[in-house]
This record gives sequence, structure tokens and C-alpha cells, in this order.
Amino acid sequence: MRDNKKAEEVAENRFKIISPVLLAKEGGADTAKIYQIRQEVCDQHGISVRTLKRWIKAHEKRGFKGLCPAPKTYVKQKPLTEELIQEAIMLRREVPRRSVPTIIEILEMEGKAPKGTIKESTLQDKLMERGYSMRHMRLYQETGVAARRFQRVDRNDLWQADLKFGPKISVKGEQKQIYLAAFIDDATRYIIHAEFYDSLEQVIIEDCLKKAIIREGTPLRLYFDNGGQFRNKWMERTCAKLGIKLLFTKPYSPEAKGKIERFNRTVDAFLAEAALQNLRTLDAYNRYLNIWISECYHNKVHSALKDTPQNVYQQSKTPLRFADPNLLAEAFLHSETRRVDKSGCISLEKQLYEVSLTLIGTKVEIIYDPQDKSEVTVKHEPTGFVKRAKKLEIGTKTAARPKLPNAMLPASPSSSRLLDAKEGEYAGKVKEKRYAIRYAAFDDDVFGGDVNV
Repeated sequence: MRDNKKAEEVAENRFKIISPVLLAKEGGADTAKIYQIRQEVCDQHGISVRTLKRWIKAHEKRGFKGLCPAPKTYVKQKPLTEELIQEAIMLRREVPRRSVPTIIEILEMEGKAPKGTIKESTLQDKLMERGYSMRHMRLYQETGVAARRFQRVDRNDLWQADLKFGPKISVKGEQKQIYLAAFIDDATRYIIHAEFYDSLEQVIIEDCLKKAIIREGTPLRLYFDNGGQFRNKWMERTCAKLGIKLLFTKPYSPEAKGKIERFNRTVDAFLAEAALQNLRTLDAYNRYLNIWISECYHNKVHSALKDTPQNVYQQSKTPLRFADPNLLAEAFLHSETRRVDKSGCISLEKQLYEVSLTLIGTKVEIIYDPQDKSEVTVKHEPTGFVKRAKKLEIGTKTAARPKLPNAMLPASPSSSRLLDAKEGEYAGKVKEKRYAIRYAAFDDDVFGGDVNV
């Protein structure tokens, strides 16, 4: 009785809300007017247009009773049996992306559970407790098992590197993103070199690695992810020249570079302080970054080392390996392959370089400094050709057409060597030819006289 009275009160309240719209319809108001009244009613009572339309439609079908809320029905949830939980686990294992509603539907269709007796939230909690949630299954699929920690013993045995997005700074009135490139020593957690750059191009890794090697020597190994800034021809060439072993993580395994990832999260503390300092330029960020690394990171006791990274790095007995300056300079050059065109030139980044007419149509190796492309070194291994080529200067007038070397000019033979050779072959074959009829075997009387054959 009490529930009926409450339902009638709800229906009365709903009728009061829809009354203005009903009166407008009965009064013959046009569609625009009804739309306006409907919007005003929704705004006044804080309900959606969809709800208002549903109430009006229910009143048109069933009158006042249609506005009464439907009585709630409660289905008593039985606790899930262990057998049912194991069936649900098996369904999740069969298809790791299978959702809980789908699992419940399958169990109901197979007759293992009456319809409507399994609550989604309850089954979800049970799967999570047993370690079979979607998140768990995705983790098992991607990594197989949890990552194992590792740590090198000697300094400069292994360097890890990564990139981190930094804040935005104003450059010529425009907001520009800056990025942090950093190299960390695996054994000592010492930051070999770290610097902010205003681009994500490959050149920032080149610059950062070169400064790190000049500062602390050459490592035995480099450990990178599979980003384009790390995995490229330049990195392979540089490491080969310097005798560095190049290692890469497995795809989608950021935990493999946990040490540099942990440092990147530590840098967030610096960025928070930098924001208070109101830094505006790239130089300012790098200046304070060096101060922060030296005073706040290198001199702070690391939980895994039980000492500061600076002490552990400096107390290591492993000697530093410094590369020869000439070898270092050559290692950081770039190398590309180009084909020499019909004018004896090659093209590099839309710039022509004059090579040699003798190499027309051949592929040559171009070695150059990415910071200074005014000159490049051109090599052709089969012929041993090596030349320093400058940018081709194009003047206001065309230059004289260059002459081809004599070795590339057409020869002028006195006769056809093909026909001469074929003539010799033909003469030999004629001598060996045997005729089907030999006239010398016949008597003279057959031809009525002398026969000269």
C-alpha cells in the first residue's frame, strides 16, 4: 500500500512537469512552439528531452498509470560456486579479450547458470582475485613473465639512453616543445650526459652521445629501445667504428630500461622546481639541469647502491677508454649511398656535389658531417676512387659542357669485328661440308663427254 502511494506521488509530479507540453499540443501550437516549451520545461526541472518524451509517450498510451514507475524486482544473487568460477576462468583463458558479459552469456546458454543469477561485478571481482582479469591476461600475453632485474658490475660496461618530453618554451613568440636526452651508466646510475633539445630528430642523440664519450670515454655496450632516433644506419656505423656493441630492447618492454626510466621520473622533481624558477630559454633549462644533476642527483644516496652515484662511479677501478680524436671525428660522420647522374654529380638533401664523369651511373658512398655539408667525401670501392667534393655552384650563365674522358668515348674500328669473326667460322664450316652427290664418281659417257667438276 505504501509503495502504491509513493508511485502515485511520482506520477503526479511527472504529470505536473509534462502538463505545459500537453496543453500546448491540445491548443494546436505549431512544432516550433512545442519545441520551445519542451526545452523550457527540461531546463526548469533539470531533466533530459529524452526523458520528457518518454513520459509524454507513456501518458498517451496508458494515461495517468503510464507515469507510475515500474515496480522493482529483486533477484537474489546466489554465491558463485567454485565450479562456476573455474568455468569462467577457462572461458577467459580461451579468449583473453572475452568480456565478463560475454562469459556470463556463454555460461547461461550452456545451462551452467540460470539466466540473471550471475552479477557482472561479482564475477569480475572473482576473476581479478584469481589473477584472470583482462589486465592480468594482457600482461601475461605481452611479457610472459615479470621482468628480471640486472645490473652490470663495472662502470662504462653498459650505458642506457632514452628521451623524455619536457615543458614548452616560447621561441619567437611560438610555444615549442623541448625534449631531454640522457645517458646513464648501468652499474653506477651515474648520468654520463643529459641535455634538453628543441627537436626530436636523430641529431640530438648524436650530439648527446658524442658529448658523453668525450666526457667519460667509450662504453663497451649501448642499450636502446627501438625508436628511430636510436635504431638507424648512423648508430650502427658509429658503434662499429668505436668498437661498441649495440643492444636493443624487445618491442613493448619499457621495463627492460628500468634505470633510465626511473631517472626520467626523478627529473619530474627538477621540472617542478624549474617551473617555479620561471625558466624561459633552452640554455637556462640546461644550465639548471646540470646544477640539479650534480648537486641533487649525483650526491644523493641511491637506495640500490647504498651510496651516491658519484662515489660509486669515481671509486670504480675500471679504467676509462678514451677514443683517438681522429677516430672519434670519423665515427660521428654520416654515410649514404648515391648514384652518380649523367652530369657526374650526386645529390644529398637537394644539394648537388660534383664528383667525376668517370663514375657516371655507378653507386658511390658519401661520408659527411651532418653539421657541415659544405664538403663531402665520395668513395667508390671497386675503383679505389676517393675525393672531397664541394657543393656545385650554379652561376648566372651555363658553363661549357664538360668533355668525356677518352676512355668513355666511342671507339672507331676499321672493320666489324663481329663479321670478321663470323667469316672465319663460316670458312671452316664450308671446308667440312660434304655434298649429297659426288659427280667425280660418274663415267664420262653419262654426261656425253668430258665433265669438269
